[in-house]
Amino acid sequence: MSVELDPPELHFKRPFDKEVSQILRLTNPHNEPVAFKVKTTAPKQYCVRPNSGRIDPGGYVEVQVLLQAMKQDPAPDAKCKDKFLVQSVAVTADQEFANQWSHIEQTNKAAIQERKIRVAFLPADAATPAPKTNGVAASQGGAPSFSSPIAASTPHDNIENRHVESARSPVADSPAASFMTSVPTNGDDLKAQLAAAQDQIAQLKNKATEQGELRQRQGVKKLEDAGFPNAAQALAHPQSAGVPLQWVAILIFLAFLVGWWVF
Repeated sequence: MSVELDPPELHFKRPFDKEVSQILRLTNPHNEPVAFKVKTTAPKQYCVRPNSGRIDPGGYVEVQVLLQAMKQDPAPDAKCKDKFLVQSVAVTADQEFANQWSHIEQTNKAAIQERKIRVAFLPADAATPAPKTNGVAASQGGAPSFSSPIAASTPHDNIENRHVESARSPVADSPAASFMTSVPTNGDDLKAQLAAAQDQIAQLKNKATEQGELRQRQGVKKLEDAGFPNAAQALAHPQSAGVPLQWVAILIFLAFLVGWWVF
């Protein structure tokens, strides 16, 4: 059960660097309620409100079709290939509209009537052409792919996102970014890095101990050669001075943990 379309074609006048809207009136001339749904071949280009609904017998619904702002106008001689498809089907008076279309498409798809609407881009000073027909039957022409457009809640939704070109963030080239790429992303990686750090600390401790003992033996020999026979006994009980090696290892380990959490 088809609905009447007014206008039968959608014409949008330039410039397109801002939102441009058209009103499409859907009229139900029948004695039964009709459910409708609006689809388009360019769902990211248009916002439609409402894009589906119900029309009582003899009633109509005004659908706002919003052409989203473009980054730049198309060429003056560019032909718009966008199309809209209005689907309609008779429903009973007591039939709930919620999830109605999915049920109809599964059980009674042959009952759905379809009308195509062409889209044209016009110069800013152009007069709107007189309509020739009340829409185009869906069986005419090719079979483009239609999808449901954005059901706009307001005419000023965020519509520029699709024009933003991807650009490499300058942060990605910074030293901080290089450090972040080495940060562990899960517990297993963290455990592995902590184990490696502990092994490194143990190796440093052993190396420091060996170097300390070597320097101590060399110092004792020089003192004994200089006439201090009890130098080995004196150095065996040195007075505490400086920072113990164990504290240095702990500080290194804590610095690693703090650096991981902060950065």
